[in-house]
Amino acid sequence: TQVVLHDDRMLKGVNREAVVAVSGAVRARDPENVNPKLDTGDVEVHADELTILGPCRNALPFEIRDSVSTREEVRLKYRYLDLRRPEMQRMLRTRVALVRALRRHLDAAGFQDIETPILTKATPEGARDYLVPSRVHPGEFFALPQSPQLFKQLLMMAGFDRYYQIARCFRDEDLRADRQPEFTQLDMEFAFVTEQDIQDFVEGMIRGVLKEVAGI
Repeated sequence: TQVVLHDDRMLKGVNREAVVAVSGAVRARDPENVNPKLDTGDVEVHADELTILGPCRNALPFEIRDSVSTREEVRLKYRYLDLRRPEMQRMLRTRVALVRALRRHLDAAGFQDIETPILTKATPEGARDYLVPSRVHPGEFFALPQSPQLFKQLLMMAGFDRYYQIARCFRDEDLRADRQPEFTQLDMEFAFVTEQDIQDFVEGMIRGVLKEVAGI
């Protein structure tokens, strides 16, 4: 938002990355000063008071608005700055919208979102387990789940015929292009259905989610 100052002394100690609180009157901009590129481009604040809440005494490790040339190691070291980049904000907000759309679609279809344990016993799957030592049972270990497969089967036998979970999974395996040691996946189970039922439901879910989240 454009701020109009009546006294330049109010800017003392203010720089580009300082956090400030401004109080004053919100007024319409003159027609020639309206900026349609900004959400608040048709108004400006005529400041009566400006307070520095958080000064920025040192230069930032990289310019947030021009981080294309910044090495990934630097961006990860200063992740709190990296996450301010519009690209990162867009990706995280898209992920939030994706999960929300998945839950809405599955809830409407009668699926139960049931949480399952993270600390469990090792089960034979496609990768090595990550182990967590037990403090109260020396020499014994928990395994982090590679997927909630074991618990899905228990729930189905217990009569929860439509179950889903957006589950955290842990697999000690070589990295893939689209997978790291811990990742999130959508797990679903539903009983008394045919192969065609599953294909139709998943296709409809993907189409609905893509339309809602990406406008496709």
